[in-house]
Amino acid sequence: MTRPPVPPFTAETAGAKVQSAEDAWNTRDPERVAQAYTPESVWRNRDQFVAGRQEIVAFLTRKWAKELDYALRKELWAFTDDRIAVRFQYESHDADGQWWRSYGNELWEFDENGLMARREASINDLRITPAERRIFGPRPQDEYGLPFPLA
Repeated sequence: MTRPPVPPFTAETAGAKVQSAEDAWNTRDPERVAQAYTPESVWRNRDQFVAGRQEIVAFLTRKWAKELDYALRKELWAFTDDRIAVRFQYESHDADGQWWRSYGNELWEFDENGLMARREASINDLRITPAERRIFGPRPQDEYGLPFPLA
């Protein structure tokens, strides 16, 4: 299975890979998202370690059952031939209605077919009020590639 764009990355193809990942994650469809990873993909997500597509699907299913109305923005930070660094923010609320903004960085490593073989994510959460929200659903296409505010 090939998942374009494939390494070696350029600024344009790395940016396209980041936008594709953002679009997929905003579907909140664990099966769809898992298809972007190798069958043996290894993750570190905060303090959790996940290996393989089945565990990825299980992890994402649990995640989106707790992080309600999840909406994500990713931004290309840096890239090499087969690696991409991303910064991201997402907002969601819990079952009690408390809104959160989560800030993070991801390191991605890809195989020759453009599938992600390794993902390492460090994430911090900030309690926000509904009035402080700024991410409302998937990014409109006219905002692709635009940076987002840090704070």
